[in-house]
Amino acid sequence: MAVNRIRTTPAVPPKAKSSANWKSVAARIFLKTMLYFVAISVIWVTVLKFVPVWLTPYMMVRKVEAIADGRKSKIYSDWTPIEEMSKEAPLSVVASEDQLFPQHWGFDFKSMNNAFKNNLRGKKIRGASTITQQVAKNVFLWQGRDYFRKALEVYFALLIELIWGKERILEVYLNVAETGNMTFGYEAASQRFFNKSSGSLTRAEAARIAAVLPSPLRFSVKTPSAYTQRRTQQIARQMRMLGRDYTTNL
Repeated sequence: MAVNRIRTTPAVPPKAKSSANWKSVAARIFLKTMLYFVAISVIWVTVLKFVPVWLTPYMMVRKVEAIADGRKSKIYSDWTPIEEMSKEAPLSVVASEDQLFPQHWGFDFKSMNNAFKNNLRGKKIRGASTITQQVAKNVFLWQGRDYFRKALEVYFALLIELIWGKERILEVYLNVAETGNMTFGYEAASQRFFNKSSGSLTRAEAARIAAVLPSPLRFSVKTPSAYTQRRTQQIARQMRMLGRDYTTNL
């Protein structure tokens, strides 16, 4: 006589159920967080494509540092559209900071590779960060060298390349880059150090501002050191070689 046997599914232990539920909830929270971050960052970047960037996180940090040290904390910054600046202004920063700016998509991989090799040997190199990366860092992020911040810098650099375009990136850089103590942008530097607007800058004057960009607290536009003067001449030569129209059709 045949006997029918009923197969039963083994009961899932409570701990296994709890672990599976926790992982599912964590995955949903992570996915939602990423979606919110992407949506907010895209909206943020899109808005700043049209709205002047009057204040950046780095400006705020510099102001807080000045207050903490008992120094004057006034920020000198005067947003100026790129079309109102001398053509020598954008040309000077491209010549000194990022000559491949019109061609790349936010990253100069050759310079990054050279920087990596030199860092392995305990050396430092300038020029690994493009103008796009510097704008991403100054406008959207905090200062630092940790990998998480660097990953966000890459993300925002790609985003502003895609949404802003080259001319807007350059315009923002010319307005937010630190050009002296508590001084940000070419217009503020022109007014403070040359007593004129950025629209009247000569090639030599624009090159001198660009010469101090790597270390605006160490070098001075108003009282240039011998190094700054040599660097100014080098940048002016590079500007002449690139041609004045190099940054006019971005």
